[in-house]
Amino acid sequence: MPHYTGPLLTRPVADALRSAREAGADAWTGSLDLGRSNDEIRLATDAWQWRGQRYPYPSALKDRTIYHWDGEEFAPVSRFSGSLIKLVPTEWGAPTFEIDGIKMLPTAKTSPVEDAQRKVALVEPRGKIVLDTCGGLGYFAACCLEAGAARIQSFEKNEDVLWLRTLNPWSPDPDAPDSGGRLQLSHADVSKAIAQIADASVDALLHDPPRFGIAGELYSQTFYDHLARVLKRGGRLFHYTGSPNKLTSGRDVPREVAKRLEKAGFKAQLALDGVLAIRR
Repeated sequence: MPHYTGPLLTRPVADALRSAREAGADAWTGSLDLGRSNDEIRLATDAWQWRGQRYPYPSALKDRTIYHWDGEEFAPVSRFSGSLIKLVPTEWGAPTFEIDGIKMLPTAKTSPVEDAQRKVALVEPRGKIVLDTCGGLGYFAACCLEAGAARIQSFEKNEDVLWLRTLNPWSPDPDAPDSGGRLQLSHADVSKAIAQIADASVDALLHDPPRFGIAGELYSQTFYDHLARVLKRGGRLFHYTGSPNKLTSGRDVPREVAKRLEKAGFKAQLALDGVLAIRR
């Protein structure tokens, strides 16, 4: 799907535009692409102009919401089709997203992009073919591109998440020139699609599944056996786990994952908020 190129507004940005107009300014400088760039926005009484197009001042906007121009008005970047999926602003610029109010990326202490950079660095992607099992907003893929990966094969099951990517300027566009044809993004369930991936055909793996209660199949021994099958010997895997239910049930999901990966043929150790494993 083509990526959106119009303005993105949050409540603070909209308030800043309105305040500048009310103060009598004829221009305001700031970001309308979630911190990717700064532009001068020309202000008039009834509208403002950005990159050659005029837009109305929006009515009251909600907190923790990003808005895009849908051709008629500024609409929230959210969809409901069984679950409410929403792009959510952060203080770091790069947004996170939520499914039914559950935040999908860590953003409390650092940017989700910086968080992805640290995890991607563990698999040393330069010059490698990387399998990105659960693409999400594409931050793992973006960091792999930046680090010089030869090719990234990425899967995303949820069509609404793919739609969020087209509206997020921090998500990599597979068709953009700066991707160089290195990113292949598939709308597919990796738990099924992995059976079609050839043995020992990838050099590194990034696995960032939803929590176990939502996608238990992506934590199964069968799936880990497939990960071991497609990864070359000596290849690295980073598996995000977090620590769900540790305080309430005493379960240690990272160690459970490490044990299953060991059984599949990896040497595994805890790293960051997940497991780093090397194919034996």
